[in-house]
Amino acid sequence: MGEIEPMNEILKSFGLSASEFSFERIGTGHIHQTFKLSGKDGKHYILQRINKNVFKQPEVIASNLRIASEYLRLNFPGYNFLRCIAALDKSDLVYDDEDFPWRLFPYQSNTITIDSVENSEEAFRAAKGFAQLTAYLDRVDITKFRETIPKFHDLSLRYQQFESAVKNVSDERLKAASDLIKMCKASYHHVVMYEKLIASDSLRLRITHNDTKISNILFDKVSNEASLVIDLDTLMPGYFIYDLGDMIRTFVSPVTEEESDFSKIAVRKEIYDAVLEGYLSAMGDVLSIDEQKAIPFAGKMMLFIMALRFLTDYLNGDVYYQTQYDGQNLVRAGNQMRLLELLGAEVPDAFLL
Repeated sequence: MGEIEPMNEILKSFGLSASEFSFERIGTGHIHQTFKLSGKDGKHYILQRINKNVFKQPEVIASNLRIASEYLRLNFPGYNFLRCIAALDKSDLVYDDEDFPWRLFPYQSNTITIDSVENSEEAFRAAKGFAQLTAYLDRVDITKFRETIPKFHDLSLRYQQFESAVKNVSDERLKAASDLIKMCKASYHHVVMYEKLIASDSLRLRITHNDTKISNILFDKVSNEASLVIDLDTLMPGYFIYDLGDMIRTFVSPVTEEESDFSKIAVRKEIYDAVLEGYLSAMGDVLSIDEQKAIPFAGKMMLFIMALRFLTDYLNGDVYYQTQYDGQNLVRAGNQMRLLELLGAEVPDAFLL
């Protein structure tokens, strides 16, 4: 984008001038465009353009954050929650000429982000940080919140999308993906387990983060404690297994979902245990006994969801996830299925429905 000119118009809506700042593109995400604004007067901000093609109702994001922010302000005034800076007209979002929404945040000084989990302490602190947000919002009126991406972590829906993609895939891609398709079909029992779990009413809907990568939490530079949960676009009603499962999925292996050498994939049991310990340190008294029985299923469910999503995207022609080479989504899907296999051997399901 010709970046400075449209940002200047956006900043005017917040009473700021682009000429007073230097701009730095930040973040590793592929959804939004995020910039650090460094002011000549020493004031710094984060300016972000929301991807309207992914979040088709950005006003829902803004509404959810306002509701959560006000609840936390009244009930947990000392809690550090990411709040937008209102524009001059009091709105949270400002739209550019292409109808993309922008928002402004205060810059969080003396904090750092971590892209990958290196040790148990990081895993514990991150898990505790994400869990604390859910615990503090446990008694908020959930009916006031809406889904920003409907059925984002619905395993049944993701399997249906996978089946539809298999029916419509080209012969070339069908042949290349045949082994993974068989593996996913053989793992359908995870869908059965998910549907039984939801139907049993064992899980309670809460406000969850729904994207609990470690890069979505800021750590204090001095104490190394979790300081602030960020990337709140998917803060919406969900089940605790979504957050816990995504932490297990993204924390426990020493390599990411991009790793093509599957021999490097492993379950670091000490990291898995630290995630559970950190999460339960904030949510242990909140979760019911029945919910706690579902803990061993959380990571498996999220791994299978992501394997299905990557494979489905490959079958559909790589239309959702960005790829740098042919077959990258196949690698991602195979990576997640291998980690699912290893996690299943390490953590057997501890409940029957």
